[in-house]
Amino acid sequence: MNTQYDVDVLVVGAGPTGSTLAADLLRRGLRVRLVDKAAHSFQGSRAKGIQPRTQEIFEDLGVLGEAQAEGGPYPLAGIHLGPIRLPWRMQQRNVPTPDIPYPNILLLPQYRTDTILHRLLGRLGLRIEFGTELKNLEQDDDGVTATLSTGERVRSRYLVGADGGSSVVRKIAGIRFIGETDGSDRTLIIDGNIDGLSRNRWHIWPRTHGRSVGACPLPHTSLFQIMIRLKAGEEPQLDEASLAEQFRTYTGLRLHGITWTSVFRPNVRLAEHYRAGRVFLAGDASHVHTPAGAQGLNTGVQDAYNLGWKIGQVIAGAPDSLLDTYEAERQPIAAKVLGKSSELYAAMDQHRFSGLKRGDDERQLSITYSEGPLSTLGSGTKTLRVGDRAPDAPCTGQNGVQRLFEVYQGPHFTLLAFGSIATKVLPQLHWPNVGAELHRFIIGNTGEDGHNYLHDKDGKLKGIYGITCDTLVLIRPDGYIGSIITSNWKTTFEKVVETICPSQLVGLSSKE
Repeated sequence: MNTQYDVDVLVVGAGPTGSTLAADLLRRGLRVRLVDKAAHSFQGSRAKGIQPRTQEIFEDLGVLGEAQAEGGPYPLAGIHLGPIRLPWRMQQRNVPTPDIPYPNILLLPQYRTDTILHRLLGRLGLRIEFGTELKNLEQDDDGVTATLSTGERVRSRYLVGADGGSSVVRKIAGIRFIGETDGSDRTLIIDGNIDGLSRNRWHIWPRTHGRSVGACPLPHTSLFQIMIRLKAGEEPQLDEASLAEQFRTYTGLRLHGITWTSVFRPNVRLAEHYRAGRVFLAGDASHVHTPAGAQGLNTGVQDAYNLGWKIGQVIAGAPDSLLDTYEAERQPIAAKVLGKSSELYAAMDQHRFSGLKRGDDERQLSITYSEGPLSTLGSGTKTLRVGDRAPDAPCTGQNGVQRLFEVYQGPHFTLLAFGSIATKVLPQLHWPNVGAELHRFIIGNTGEDGHNYLHDKDGKLKGIYGITCDTLVLIRPDGYIGSIITSNWKTTFEKVVETICPSQLVGLSSKE
């Protein structure tokens, strides 16, 4: 059997999902190749909403500042009803809180999201192989052999298909894509300039010449993303002169300087499985949505973040069963998101203003794996369960640390100790010396030599985490609660390590 590998992971598809996964794997020290059949990076605005949870991931990757600089807030909607324009707030503007530092969606065209992630990959030393298509793959018990359009055969431990709704990886792997595509329901999307239209509104003409039209200003450009709902059977002319004439007919405004066009068909599909042996699906390859609610790109990025640390741990020696938890945790999330985006899209289709409203569900901060297979690793606190998102909180520590998210940043696990018993146990817990590291912190108001302390002077951290007794809280590398331990310290921690870590040095160095 061939056990020589060219790389650890071959990622197919260099969009936001594949790029996020590649970046996360690289910072774990893994060998990665990233191929994409397109000749160059994506040029259009397409998915343009970065949800709060995805912003937290971008902060962890060190690119949130770039995203904020190149993006902007969502504007108020402006509903055009004949000569009248009504302001409409699509979503509540939320104030940042200690536990939710980025409460609002960020308007960032997809081509900029891709560019930001591709710059990150460049800094990590990876060259994206554009113009390179996956032609075939074969797998065995030890790895995957992929044949590329260049004729090269690449041997990897794992292969991940992040190659979109028409995924070649999914088709070759024989994974069914369950759902429907309504070929009669199509939307024309255009990136272009519009003369005389204010840029402080997302303009919507709900009923103009029997169709709906929208124009959203793209930040730091002169461009709008224009959406025109097509009629059944309509075949639009995509040259600039024809598009400009259509737009003037519908709105009375001049459209020019078009940079990108696409015809979108709302698919609603979910992969039957996310894993076939050593082959995985992520992003649109595993789930496709309606455009309502800005959910597709965000769900894909979060797929990648869930999968990355698990691949890293298994390559280091953790049980293969850890990789099965990827589908178990992420597929139900995608199913729920599909239902929500379809609900919003149906409301928009019926010209109901409720279809324009966005709330907490869309922000994806309440996503939890508390019903998943890893949720049994511990108990709970007053506010958190195993599998919940680990909230931010104020604290002070070494090197100018001011927040928990600064402590969590990186590919490691974090273990927080609250109370004297947990503090005593913390340094005794053994963690494997391969795979992701464990960073340990004692939460308190005073420090002792030889220990990492996070000061919780006003008790906000303890309150946000719902701590009412001596507690150990383990934070996974993807920012979710991995375990909450309030008793049976040794037994529970051993179970955690056996489940998610390489099997080395499990247990306590002394009695509890």
